[in-house]
Amino acid sequence: MGDALGNANSPLPPSHGTLFGVGVGPGAPDLITLRAARLIEGADVVAYPTLAGAASFARGIAADLIASDAEEIVMDVPMTVERAPAQAAYDEGAARIADALDRGSDVVCLCEGDPFFYGSFMYLFARLSERYRVEVVPGVTSVTACAARAGMPLAARNERLTILPGPLPEAELRARIDGAESVAIMKVGRHLPKIRRVIAELGLTETAVYVERASLPEEVVLPLADAPERAPYFSMILLAKGADPWL
Repeated sequence: MGDALGNANSPLPPSHGTLFGVGVGPGAPDLITLRAARLIEGADVVAYPTLAGAASFARGIAADLIASDAEEIVMDVPMTVERAPAQAAYDEGAARIADALDRGSDVVCLCEGDPFFYGSFMYLFARLSERYRVEVVPGVTSVTACAARAGMPLAARNERLTILPGPLPEAELRARIDGAESVAIMKVGRHLPKIRRVIAELGLTETAVYVERASLPEEVVLPLADAPERAPYFSMILLAKGADPWL
């Protein structure tokens, strides 16, 4: 993996391996970058998170690239409101990754989308980057994938794009949408009724597009007015309030 490019921390003893945080994109395997694919194919150790014992979405995207004899480090993150159980899972995962790095093995950690854009890899980065060489390989984000599949330019010229998480309190969500130009609302899931209500109150329903599981075979792209009553976690609402009329 010595030909991989990316920003790295200060030099460390050559006996240590390198940790690669690799974005695997929004879901379609052919949206994995060439750099990410090379790293995954050559990896002796692959790490990835799972959520509450479910299959890893990140691993599923990259499954055809992982060597059959690769060591796999699975970090199972509990689905709880409390932060402590998830933090403990990342502590344990970081310790297992550190063991591999200490014996000189490189570790490729898979991350849905982009590692530093709402990515779980940032929790491992915070735990390990001061002690080990870390390189981050960016990936296609869900925001850009959803905009592409919806055929919806998000910003041009001097326009601003605001990205909001769906779990925000209703009053804050309303204020931020009201003061924005183009908006992407992520992590919709169970928050869809609240988000719909806010958008309707602002008179923006007709400008909103709902995107579910972008780039996957079960993808759904609809006007928000026609969206289903329930949404999965991997869904997004796009609002192009300030689209440049000169495009």
